[in-house]
Amino acid sequence: MTAKPVLNERALPFDVERIRRDFPLLARKVNGKPLVYADNAATTQKPSVVIERLRHYYEFENANIHRGVHTLSAEATAAHEQARDAIQRFINARESREIIFTRGATESINLVAQTWGLRNLHADDEILISALEHHANIVPWQMLCEQTGARLRVAPINDRGEIEMEQFEALLSARTKLVAVAHISNALGTINPVEKIVQLAHEAGSVVLIDGAQSIIHCAIDVQALGCDFFVFSGHKALGPTGIGALYGRAELLEAMPPYQGGGDMIKTVSFERTEYNDIPFRFEAGTPHIAGALGLASALDYFAALDLPAVLAHEEHLLAVATTRAEAVPGLRIIGQAAHKASVLSFDIEGVHPQDLGTLLDHHGVAIRTGHHCAMPVMQRFGLAGTARASFALYNTVAEVHAVFDAIDKVLPMLRA
Repeated sequence: MTAKPVLNERALPFDVERIRRDFPLLARKVNGKPLVYADNAATTQKPSVVIERLRHYYEFENANIHRGVHTLSAEATAAHEQARDAIQRFINARESREIIFTRGATESINLVAQTWGLRNLHADDEILISALEHHANIVPWQMLCEQTGARLRVAPINDRGEIEMEQFEALLSARTKLVAVAHISNALGTINPVEKIVQLAHEAGSVVLIDGAQSIIHCAIDVQALGCDFFVFSGHKALGPTGIGALYGRAELLEAMPPYQGGGDMIKTVSFERTEYNDIPFRFEAGTPHIAGALGLASALDYFAALDLPAVLAHEEHLLAVATTRAEAVPGLRIIGQAAHKASVLSFDIEGVHPQDLGTLLDHHGVAIRTGHHCAMPVMQRFGLAGTARASFALYNTVAEVHAVFDAIDKVLPMLRA
């Protein structure tokens, strides 16, 4: 029997109202109603410290990095590398050179596919993923298989939305060169047993990539303790700016990988006869990076790191428990994904109601949820659906907002069923 979140009215104390004051957008109205933002799995809102950090850079520090001798360039370079250090600390990487700035988790996965993957995979080698993956952790591997002749294997999921671990283990073999799985499913909220997955994959001789896009601020992240070889995440799902993210890779692997793109700053010397590539991480950061984005991401992670993580996670678990209880009381509603271990994501289908119609009418009440396939079409196909409605909660959401989501659903359902 599937374990359900425990509705604990005496959850750990958490001053959510103080937290909310740090996020200016939460104070706005939508369609004349107070905004209820429940689309955090798509992107999170940004605290004032992040917005201010972006503004400060463009007002007082704006200069290109690494190649200038003037004061502004030196200051911007120092700030950019301090941002790299902040990410290293946040995920507990061994060295800051193991952190590569990218546009986000998607580019990070593509980088690994087109560098480590092209160099190490050959015909009849295998890549193992799960049936829970976001398209960003499917398509790059399909492309790599087309390029190399390798094969993509998929571990199935059960009716609760959990990886069938016995079948996952059975699919591992000497041919498995890479295992790539999400830490948390964006579509269902399933928290995968990544520690066990890493252990099993390493015992089989495979390299492991963990997609941490959904887990970066919803779990304690320690890449050394986890033991993964690569870890990717996006800033915009971690209270930071869009267009910035990071790839963590073990230094030994990164040093053996060829560049991802050619251009400025990824080189040591260039002539028309040959080019000598730069050291890691700069070898993978061709051209002018998203400097302000890196500074904003560091500010976001520093902000989050200063919070009481157990209290944050207990608060989010409480929100999920309240949402689950309310959802179970809605006639015709079916929760899609009822894993024993879940993050604060509630994906559901209501009999006779199209998710897009539901999302549109909820918006009239100021409620923002996500509808559709959530870039996880195979997950939807597994449950026989074109898409779901998805409410996803973060540290700044309140119990009152959870009730507001379902109060609005109760109001609009008669219209949708008429």
